[in-house]
Amino acid sequence: MSKGKFALGAIFGALAGVVAGVLTAPKSGKETRADLKVKADELKSQAAKKADEVKSKSEKVYNDTRKQVDTAVAEGKKTVADYRERAERAVDAAKGEFKKDDSTK
Repeated sequence: MSKGKFALGAIFGALAGVVAGVLTAPKSGKETRADLKVKADELKSQAAKKADEVKSKSEKVYNDTRKQVDTAVAEGKKTVADYRERAERAVDAAKGEFKKDDSTK
């Protein structure tokens, strides 16, 4: 089971436990609703905090990956330019040799 699924299950389990506990507690409806609101606000705050953490981590992963991709693309372009230059020199050298051979006949 992945960590994400486990964490999600734990959150839902805790929420269900809180709701069941509050609903079975010997309190008035008004007190029960107030308790539910407090717990809901706490869970909302925790969820927002986790969402911010996940967003921050995902942005870091994206930026790191983007940097690696940009580096790889730059290196690839440099390699292609190097091979193109070598090929052009080889073609120029071959043309020079062809002219020398042609003029000796």
